Amino acid sequence: MSVNQITYQEARGLMQQGDVIAFGGKGHFSEIIKFATFSSISHTAAILQTKIPDDDTGRVFNQIIESASLNGFNGVNVSRFSDRLNSYEGEVWWLPLKKGIRESRFDKIKYFNFLFNQAKDRKEYDMPQAIKSAIDALDSLPFGMHGPTYNKEDFSKFFCSELVSAALEVSGAVDSINASEVTPIDLCRWNIYEDSYYQLKGDSSKRISRFNTANPSDWNV
Repeated sequence: MSVNQITYQEARGLMQQGDVIAFGGKGHFSEIIKFATFSSISHTAAILQTKIPDDDTGRVFNQIIESASLNGFNGVNVSRFSDRLNSYEGEVWWLPLKKGIRESRFDKIKYFNFLFNQAKDRKEYDMPQAIKSAIDALDSLPFGMHGPTYNKEDFSKFFCSELVSAALEVSGAVDSINASEVTPIDLCRWNIYEDSYYQLKGDSSKRISRFNTANPSDWNV
């Protein structure tokens, strides 16, 4: 597994639906998430491509969909990725979905429709579930019971990695999971990506620990 430094100009034409964007923020809440999950990742989002109107060449906009506080709304937002990248303070990585998964079972129409509908419905950010997803120590009780920090899957609201992992599940890229228990670093560790990932911005010494090493089925319902 390797990380490569790359500019967005180099990456732009290579990005596709299903690719994941990981962030390492510098704000107070971002630092809490990184501390709680012992990682350099505080936030995740997904590439959501749309065709450029009145363009017959097939070119697309690389948009980004995420559950975050943006543009006066705390919830599912869509924005142009280049704008988001330029204004972001911190690290940004691009995690390309594995070609074999994309070609064998990824349904980009289901993926797009699921994400588009969450934005259209203006789903709000789910702070309680975001906090509980990061606290694993009390998830399990004896006899197979769930503890007080375990999240039951609930898509009435979304935190960032819940939104992206749910879209990947709906698309068929991963099997049945509990998306409401997936933290940002969990999502980055799933073994669904190409061997190399790419840093687009930030401190080049930062890494995604144990990138691409975990089985998504460990987060099953």
